Amino acid sequence: MNRWRGRLDPEHAPGLRPTVATAVPALIAVPFTVLLVFVKTAFGPLTEIDRGAAWHLHACAIGNPGFARLMQVISDVFSPLTWRIAVGVAVAWLVWRGACHLALWAATTITAGGLLGLALKVVVARARPSLPDPVAVAPGAAFPSGHMVNATVGAGILLLLVLPLVRERGRVLAWTLAVLIPSVVGFSRIALGVHWVSDVVGGLLFGVAVVAATAAAFETWRRRDAGRRPARPLREGAGPEAKREIAPRRGRFVQ
Repeated sequence: MNRWRGRLDPEHAPGLRPTVATAVPALIAVPFTVLLVFVKTAFGPLTEIDRGAAWHLHACAIGNPGFARLMQVISDVFSPLTWRIAVGVAVAWLVWRGACHLALWAATTITAGGLLGLALKVVVARARPSLPDPVAVAPGAAFPSGHMVNATVGAGILLLLVLPLVRERGRVLAWTLAVLIPSVVGFSRIALGVHWVSDVVGGLLFGVAVVAATAAAFETWRRRDAGRRPARPLREGAGPEAKREIAPRRGRFVQ
């Protein structure tokens, strides 16, 4: 009893927040696993949702070329390569400013997310939608959406790096962008007819799980090995103690 009381006490190691943070990836993995089983077994209700959304949005794209072009621009601008470059720039900045552990976390997270997402595509081997007069085409398997995995992982990494540098309004803006951009990217992939709804949802769940898992591991390291106080990653970001090292010398972030 005393052992569990200690784990749930924020004043004692490992404390409540680290314990909860470690459990989050496992909790996210549950709905992802259920979705994966439904996809592999062609679960009827899920198939109906996928097909209904695909045909409806395909009709919108065919009937509105401007809408289709906008969706293609969004898909191209926020491609997996864009997120890899953005995180790569952030990693280079962190290394230059001496925050090497944060740089290692960011690089590991974006790499693991991309490679594991690709491996899942190969294992699941789900066919993409086959629609008449397609407005876009994409190679490879469908589940999970690579665009959505990389957008979720990339946005999650950048969010956790930015949060230590901003105040309340800045946090609201950062969270809004981190949620909105991947959501729009996922919608664009469905609207273009290259992914099912469940592909995008699967990519979202998988991406969140990857970021949560690596962030929990990083928080465990910084607290146990580096002797730092327990942090609140959803509010303070990853490595809040590195704020002075990673902030620009001149100018300020959104406050």
